[in-house]
Amino acid sequence: MGERLFVKVTRESLPQVKDKYPFLYLERGRLEIDDSSVKWIDSDCNVVPIPVATINTLLLGPGTTVTHEAIKTATAANCSVSWVGEDSLLFYAAGFLPTADTRNLKLQITLATDEESSLKVARAMFAKRFPDTELDGKSLNSMMGMEGNRVRALYQQKAEEYGVGWKGRQFTPGKFQLSDLTNQVLTSTNAALYGILCSAVHAMGYSPHIGFIHSGSPLPFVYDLADLYKEQLCIDLAFSLTREMAGRYDKHKVSDAFRKRVIAIDLLNLVTADVDELMGVKHARRTRQ
Repeated sequence: MGERLFVKVTRESLPQVKDKYPFLYLERGRLEIDDSSVKWIDSDCNVVPIPVATINTLLLGPGTTVTHEAIKTATAANCSVSWVGEDSLLFYAAGFLPTADTRNLKLQITLATDEESSLKVARAMFAKRFPDTELDGKSLNSMMGMEGNRVRALYQQKAEEYGVGWKGRQFTPGKFQLSDLTNQVLTSTNAALYGILCSAVHAMGYSPHIGFIHSGSPLPFVYDLADLYKEQLCIDLAFSLTREMAGRYDKHKVSDAFRKRVIAIDLLNLVTADVDELMGVKHARRTRQ
């Protein structure tokens, strides 16, 4: 197995923090209550106390079960719960706390509902992809057109770089096998990226449903953010793997290669920093003791 995005939780690996830790990933075990505190029993029957009061979000991966009392205790400590795929590469659902801190959500809504501030955030996102272009005065549609041209050119560039045939982006929902190999890798890695970002957005107290560029889709803010990272994590990887896999899709190779790239760019910390910058949030960074 390749290097994991989230490591196995043990007593020694639990975070020691001054402020709340963003998220903790758990898989193949049981979350329950012991003397009014939450404990994790892993597949080897090791018992690890979980300090839910110091954690923003628990990410429950494959093979997890959880008791009603554990959820009750976690939410009482303002620790939310999300259900995700392995290493959070797919996002399934999230539990919302009745007492959660809504400051970031309110900030996001305020920025998104004001035309001027919404366009300012959108420009900041595009500026990360067009650092040498003057974007002041450009409309959202104009910048989206620039991005479309950039991505189409990028596809062609990568096709030539890796010597791979390319007929354009094609994806039919529910008919994954009908796509060519490059499009299959793009579809699966895009979905994995959306899963990570959805988990991270929830953990930071924002909503994936309130975007600044995308609209009319289920997760516009996630799609906004994903465009910042797709070039390296998805597009380049899709063309390089197409050459390596020689016509046969290998989901294990795709997952392992994608995970290595996520770790290499330190995506989780990068997303936190980027979102804070885009939202104009200035505060002391969470620091491990």
